[in-house]
Amino acid sequence: MAERSRWMRAVIGPAIAVLLAMPAMAGTVAITGVRLIDGAGGAPIDDATIVIADGRILAAGRDVDIPADAERLDRRGRTAIPGLIADHSHVGQVGGIGSGAANYTREVIGAELAQFLRYGVTTVTALGNNGPLFGDLRADAHAGRIAGADLFGVAQGIGVPDGAPPQAMLKVGPDQLFRPSTPAEAREAVTRMAAAKTDLVKLWLDDFGGSLAVKMDPAIYTAVIDEAHRRGLRVAAHVHDLADAEAIVAAGADIIAHGVRDKPVTPAFVETLKRRGVWYIATLQLDEASFAWAEAAPWTKTPFIRAGLSSALVAQIDDPAWRAKVLADPKTAAARRSLAMNLRNLKTLHDAGVKIGFGTDSGATPLRVPGVAEHRELALTVEAGLSPAEAIGIATRQAAALIGLDDRGTIQAGKRADLILLDTGPLADIGGVDGVVEVWRAGERFPGAAAR
Repeated sequence: MAERSRWMRAVIGPAIAVLLAMPAMAGTVAITGVRLIDGAGGAPIDDATIVIADGRILAAGRDVDIPADAERLDRRGRTAIPGLIADHSHVGQVGGIGSGAANYTREVIGAELAQFLRYGVTTVTALGNNGPLFGDLRADAHAGRIAGADLFGVAQGIGVPDGAPPQAMLKVGPDQLFRPSTPAEAREAVTRMAAAKTDLVKLWLDDFGGSLAVKMDPAIYTAVIDEAHRRGLRVAAHVHDLADAEAIVAAGADIIAHGVRDKPVTPAFVETLKRRGVWYIATLQLDEASFAWAEAAPWTKTPFIRAGLSSALVAQIDDPAWRAKVLADPKTAAARRSLAMNLRNLKTLHDAGVKIGFGTDSGATPLRVPGVAEHRELALTVEAGLSPAEAIGIATRQAAALIGLDDRGTIQAGKRADLILLDTGPLADIGGVDGVVEVWRAGERFPGAAAR
């Protein structure tokens, strides 16, 4: 608890100081002079204006009418993009360099949502391992009562007895996860999740690199998917291998929650995803985080990234003994191979027209840092062969579509006023997204992680 409090003072404190120095926004606001990347797929618009009132965008573009009573904010030299939307993250699982149910508190989750927001992630989907507190937190986030990202997610989630997700790693509480052993128990778990008004249903179908002795029985996941669909809920599945992805899609899953990382996707699988409209979330940063901190990759040393780390995590990643141990672990070599295959498969699926969402598994372990992971995911998406504009579209417009949110994801009239102001353009170099100087969430202004 002391470590969490120190982290919140160190990371959130400076942001609050900057925020308090900003004038409160009331009435109509016109942000002028920006280069507008609206997320809808069109060309950037120079010298654009964004008019905001009551948490919504009234107008966005060049030569728009500015109401006479609007407060004008000159932001010449800035680039505006939609707020990032995370389709696969977690909250309340990590404290410092540890994990466990003790972290599932309003204080910890509020600090995480604030950090997401500082890094320009305006909406987060917490994809499983949520306790009873989740419903109240989600309602408060929707109402703007938490000074952080908006929150959606999965109530609990469905795992495997003595299997995934590994309890030894996560240490979640008994009220954070269902582990049904029969189809009847699986249906009851979905029923209870539906009663909690879960946004999605999540199941785990991976054996975590062969480290777990059992996988979910097809009878269980078939019952989960059938019951979820009967109740109008979509199902996201945690996978690693192509065979599992093929099996769960054949059973009717709606979202592949991690990239296929063991072998190239086949033309038949690609066609099935397209025909059925299945969403695919690569979570490239999951594997990169397993080794990049230990090898001290250049991006891990930037002030923008370091601003999001707890003191305990900084001490760990700067420890030569820890780095050497990680780099010598055979699992690190496996993570490198998984990332390489994930990059390849993302490019194949994107080029084929499969629906791609945006997620990182941030918040699931200490090395997958909220906000930081999302910026790395954008960089890795470009490394996979997509353009910066395509990567931004996935992280905004497409990510909103995956979770079924038609009120955000683009900067257009009528949409929720969720947007980021950057100090440089990101289309020539995706690294420009790291220049987050200002974040707007439902028309409220917050300091970005790059604010000075």
